[in-house]
Amino acid sequence: MCVHIEIPKRVDYILKELQKHGYEGYAVGGCVRDAILGREPEDWDITTSATPEQVKQIFPRTIDTGIQHGTVTVMINKEGFEVTTYRIDGNYVDGRHPENVEFTSDLIEDLKRRDFTINAMAYNKEQGLVDAFDGKGDLERGVIRCVGAPRERFSEDALRMLRAVRFAGQLGFEIDQETKKAIMDLAPTLEKISAERIRVELDKLLCSKKPEHLLTANELGITKVVLPEFDIMLKTSQNHPHHQYNVGIHCLQALKNVHNYKKDMDKRIFSILCWTALLHDVGKPDTKTVDEEGIEHFYNHAQKSRELTKKILKRLRWDNYTIDTVCHLVQYHDVTFSLKENKMRKKMSEIGVEYMPYVFLIKEADILAQSDYMKVEKLENLKAGKQLFEQIKNSGDCVTLKQLAVNGKLLQEHGFEKGKLLGVILHDLLEYVMENPKENQEDILLDYAKKKYQL
Repeated sequence: MCVHIEIPKRVDYILKELQKHGYEGYAVGGCVRDAILGREPEDWDITTSATPEQVKQIFPRTIDTGIQHGTVTVMINKEGFEVTTYRIDGNYVDGRHPENVEFTSDLIEDLKRRDFTINAMAYNKEQGLVDAFDGKGDLERGVIRCVGAPRERFSEDALRMLRAVRFAGQLGFEIDQETKKAIMDLAPTLEKISAERIRVELDKLLCSKKPEHLLTANELGITKVVLPEFDIMLKTSQNHPHHQYNVGIHCLQALKNVHNYKKDMDKRIFSILCWTALLHDVGKPDTKTVDEEGIEHFYNHAQKSRELTKKILKRLRWDNYTIDTVCHLVQYHDVTFSLKENKMRKKMSEIGVEYMPYVFLIKEADILAQSDYMKVEKLENLKAGKQLFEQIKNSGDCVTLKQLAVNGKLLQEHGFEKGKLLGVILHDLLEYVMENPKENQEDILLDYAKKKYQL
């Protein structure tokens, strides 16, 4: 098959060294798929007929990263490349790992065990593309299809079902019908998979170019296992002038809107914003009420959403920084910004200056996912609020204790006793200067504190 792939020099060096010593060597899997699609591969994995011990004899610097499964990491300077021996997997007794692996000298046998046709291609310069399962054809058709029988592949590793949806989201592909049917039958077996592995795939899906494939995960019964709260959100209507979608679709639309801000954004922050958008209204099903006119309300839903978001992210084993940041943004997604300077300063102090740009971003994504009712006015108000925030921030007005012209040590030097009252006084001074920003001067604040607390 006439396909040319530009292989990085270090990968080419490894392949040539293997071949020079009488072994086969190929770039394999996702790097081949991405290269054919014109995408920049994140990693270059190599498969070989050489055993791990033989690989270690060829290359001076190696690390035994997964030697029981045939994987050795070859180090070239400070860069590592995983080199894995052709293998046949034994029985999958737990729906996650093979009981044993058997090394083989047959590349096709190795490719047979892989999940999807688009990930079961190998390439080197001498033999070109090895594509025994028409992965290139599926790339051209935009189809995610299992290698061999889907039920077998998913019985080996249940996570592959979520990976199918994730790849559909990342590549903008559709899942083949036979593969879909097998997922619908076997989705409950995802319960066997660790929260960490589920989290990685969900995160990649939410950050993919087609996050709406989360609906595919719902239709196939996947979210019922890995994110049941989303299923409940999809069943929760929003009969209210400000809304046009149910809670689940609204949040999914807000998530898609967040993707409009992706360019040049830090990868970790983008992930945080995606999870915030998806979960910002997760508390609505629990706070829903209906008035006498049939209008549905969700009072205090932001606080409930924060509580549930924390529970979900903890269950998915997210790190504390991500949990805390997403929860904070969820809590303030529904905040109303006044266009009065003193009130904006207080909001900046309450929310945190560093979080404010993200709150504005989430609010905009949220508004754009609502009905057209008052949408223009809401966006104009948000824009004015953002401008006022920038103005206050650039002016250097005091909105934090750090910016106060006095601190606890200085107060003690002027006769105030150490203790809880010191903290009360400092917060009182902060409130005072947020109302009177020009008064943030040492002598003025000391005089204010001495008079008020009768020192």
